[in-house]
Amino acid sequence: MTNTAVDYTWFEDDFPDIAEAYCFTLVRDLSPVELMSRLEGRPEAPLQGIAAVVDAAFAQYELGKGDRQLVAMTTVGTWTLLIEPNGYLGVTEEQALPASAGTSWISHFSNINAVGTFLWAEEQVLRLCFDPMFPDDRWGTAPDELLDVMRRIGFHLDVEDPEPDFSHQAAFALAEHLTGIAITPALLQDTTFTCTTVQIR
Repeated sequence: MTNTAVDYTWFEDDFPDIAEAYCFTLVRDLSPVELMSRLEGRPEAPLQGIAAVVDAAFAQYELGKGDRQLVAMTTVGTWTLLIEPNGYLGVTEEQALPASAGTSWISHFSNINAVGTFLWAEEQVLRLCFDPMFPDDRWGTAPDELLDVMRRIGFHLDVEDPEPDFSHQAAFALAEHLTGIAITPALLQDTTFTCTTVQIR
């Protein structure tokens, strides 16, 4: 059974530097190289571990004056995971929907102000989109398809100001439900990531 929000509380505790602001995306049946091409990315040196990715992302931001976003990628099963420290490309419909042609694209984002987005697209069609903190406000072609799952994994539907609020952890669990891919501490710490920089639009 898919993990729930509580199973992802380690993320903020163990990885505070990226938990502050991030975008995680999973794309089915496309390699990092194929995704780099779709996103018109520029290859960068590979990086080992999420700490190095975070450092490089902020260095890239300073170097490029915010014009390009560092994206770290790795293959997990039949999916490619994209990680953007302090980024949001994965939930930007103008880039995500075209890049989802022929595949599934599941992305979730949170920034330093706890503003977030969960986005699920299939073959350039937006199936579901919402802010994890406000799961009652959903749009897309299938806004209610995952309601039972959302409740089970920890989204507080029909509840105002839930305490404690694990909405962003629940986004990890919902992405896992849709992909079968669990994000783990070992995956973040031990992976050597293929890296690219993408123009921010």
